[in-house]
Amino acid sequence: MRVLVAEDFEVLARSIGTGLRREGMAVDVVLDGASALDRLALTRYDVVVLDRDLPGVHGDDVCRRITADQRGTRVLMLTAAGTVEDRVEGLGLGADDYLPKPFAFAELIARVRALARRAAAPLPPTLSCGDITLDPARRGATRAGRRLDLSPKEFALLECLLAAPGVVLSAEELLERVWDEAADPFTSAVKHTMHRLRAKLGDPPVIVTIREGGYRIGPPDG
Repeated sequence: MRVLVAEDFEVLARSIGTGLRREGMAVDVVLDGASALDRLALTRYDVVVLDRDLPGVHGDDVCRRITADQRGTRVLMLTAAGTVEDRVEGLGLGADDYLPKPFAFAELIARVRALARRAAAPLPPTLSCGDITLDPARRGATRAGRRLDLSPKEFALLECLLAAPGVVLSAEELLERVWDEAADPFTSAVKHTMHRLRAKLGDPPVIVTIREGGYRIGPPDG
């Protein structure tokens, strides 16, 4: 899941970014509206956590641009104003959800996850391949009934593969979906994380490496 956080209070912005990354999300952080639009022009985000009172280009205008682009990106608008009228106005601009400050971080995470599910193509409540089952809502995965102790990145990689069974996903695609702007495009993070994931999944192997192509989940013979 790729998330853009656009919030001008830097301490809060960095805090949100750190917290969402701990939940396994790939997060980019910007501090003004112009930077948000620059990011949106280059990257497709599942969710934008958008402060309404951004400097430069106002958050309302950023929201309108996101809605006009019709790329399926969902907007969670943040604001210090929490009246019913403010919420109605924010939703009228095209925001998908509205969260007044201060907020509980657990609620922010739940709302971001809910919006991300709406941004993506519909998927079943649980994803599976053979004896592997993954529950995105409960953040749990099992193989043959054995719970898998996965890190957030390992879980996110497995989720990406299970969401596209039989499809070859390149290392570049996985890097974009699971990591964020801090990731070096020449890094071996995907390879190393995939190695750890395979070890935890155990035998028989289910993740296939396609030479000069990427990775897919399924039996070796396709």
